[in-house]
Amino acid sequence: MTHITVTEVVIPASLDAPDAAEFLACVDVRNTVWSDDSGTDDLSYTAAELLPGWQKTTFEPKRMFAGRLDGRLVARAVYETRTEEAADTVWLMAEVLRDARGHGVGEVLARHLESIALSEGKIRAIVYAPSWKTGGIRIPSPTGFGSVPAGTPEVRLLQGLGYTLEQVERGSRLALPLESGVLQEAHDSALAAAGPDYRVHTWAGPTPPEWREGIAHLLTRMSTDAPTAGLEEPEDPWTVDRLLEDEAKEAESPRTSVVAAVEHLPSGALVGFTEMTVPAEVERSVDQEDTIVLREHRGHRLGMLLKAANVLWLERVSPGHPSIITYNAEENRHMLAVNEALGFVPFVYEGAWRKDLAG
Repeated sequence: MTHITVTEVVIPASLDAPDAAEFLACVDVRNTVWSDDSGTDDLSYTAAELLPGWQKTTFEPKRMFAGRLDGRLVARAVYETRTEEAADTVWLMAEVLRDARGHGVGEVLARHLESIALSEGKIRAIVYAPSWKTGGIRIPSPTGFGSVPAGTPEVRLLQGLGYTLEQVERGSRLALPLESGVLQEAHDSALAAAGPDYRVHTWAGPTPPEWREGIAHLLTRMSTDAPTAGLEEPEDPWTVDRLLEDEAKEAESPRTSVVAAVEHLPSGALVGFTEMTVPAEVERSVDQEDTIVLREHRGHRLGMLLKAANVLWLERVSPGHPSIITYNAEENRHMLAVNEALGFVPFVYEGAWRKDLAG
């Protein structure tokens, strides 16, 4: 008879704090799971990179839990929510070491997280679960784009818990460097198509003061303009104060933000941006974070302009990284077409699952 226990992990003030050991051990679990499942270290993060995100509590409350099997740490779980308009939704995740699967650890963690959500009055739970199996019988996304494998442990668990597949996301990788001239040609062609009303700005690190309002607006629109199918993800409002708090914490991370934003010159407003976070070690992959072009400014090839401009900017400020990793909804055909034109190749598909907790 195996014994499974769940305990909450203290988020330390620093990595050398007396209570940091369990947080560090859970980061190791996270990285081992992702490395084993993907066959690469491209998705690994250091504890120093992750800690600032866990210390953001004003607008993005989150909790971490450790799962033990017969006393051995074998899993971690994440409970994340928002404040204000998005406070009724919770995002859940569980990661279990490969050699500890099949003992019910994932289910115990999931039910523990759901019990907390119910006690806090949440009405909706969302889970993004990577499915690494290819081929075989597939469950199609209700959006009509993408699928996940049927009968895999993560799919069986989510279905057994009452979750419904609402969307499929594609993880893609761009190998660097690109062939000489390809990136510049893509940039110049998109710039010509955009016309004289648009100008690209780039920066590394915190947002320049003159663009803070614009970036806060674009981050808010990320939660309403990006395709979310039947997930009904709530609006997640950003203010300049939230942006400043976020960037102050991220400044403690060894990763650097690399941004390209596009200004609509007649109005002086930012109408799109794209961001990558870049590790200090040049041999590690870069993560593509948010990308958005406001609906009212689409049709001018601004998505390609932003992506190409930011990769060119990356190659100037931090050359030599082997690849860029990004995730997009499968029905977001416009952005996927941009990525594919630049050379991004799929490496994983993950299901976006929803459960109504109130019903």
